Amino acid sequence: MVSYSVQASGGLPSVLRVAAGEDQFGERRGLGISTIAFKVCPQDGNGTFILENTFRGKGGPARHLHYDQDEWFYALEGEFVVEVGQERLRLRPGDSLLAPRRVPHVWTYVGDAPGRILIAFMPAGRMEAFFREVTKANAMPPQDPELWRAHGMELLGPPLSLE
Repeated sequence: MVSYSVQASGGLPSVLRVAAGEDQFGERRGLGISTIAFKVCPQDGNGTFILENTFRGKGGPARHLHYDQDEWFYALEGEFVVEVGQERLRLRPGDSLLAPRRVPHVWTYVGDAPGRILIAFMPAGRMEAFFREVTKANAMPPQDPELWRAHGMELLGPPLSLE
C-alpha cells in the first residue's frame, strides 16, 4: 500500500509511505533470482532513487560503474559480498557501504535463506528506467554494453564469482 500526505499549503505531497513488501507503483518486477520494489522514485533524475532487492537465490549483477551516481547498499537480511575497486567486503544485516561513482563495483547475494538489501542511487539519473527495462525479461540484467551505457553505466565484466 502506498499513501501520500498532502501539505496544507500548495497541495504538494510531503510524505510518501510504501508498505513493507510493496512497490511505490504497486508493480511486480523480477530479476530471476530476485524481485525489486521501487521505494522512492524522484520526479526527475536529480533526486535519490531507492529500491529494495529481495533474493530467493544466490547471485548478483555484472561488474560495472556508474558515470554519475553514487550507489549505497544497506543489508536488511542475509549476507552479501561486495567489491568496490580493489576492496572485497561482506555485508550482514545492518551493514552499509557506499560505492562512489566512476569506481568499478560488483556484488552478489551469498546467503542460503532469503535475503534483502536496500540500494540507493544518488542522483537517480536513468536508474529507474534501467530497472524498468531489464525486469521485463525477469532475469539478471544482460551483459549488453550498449544497454548499460544508455543508462549511464559502463559494463566491465561478468558477475562476481565466489569459487
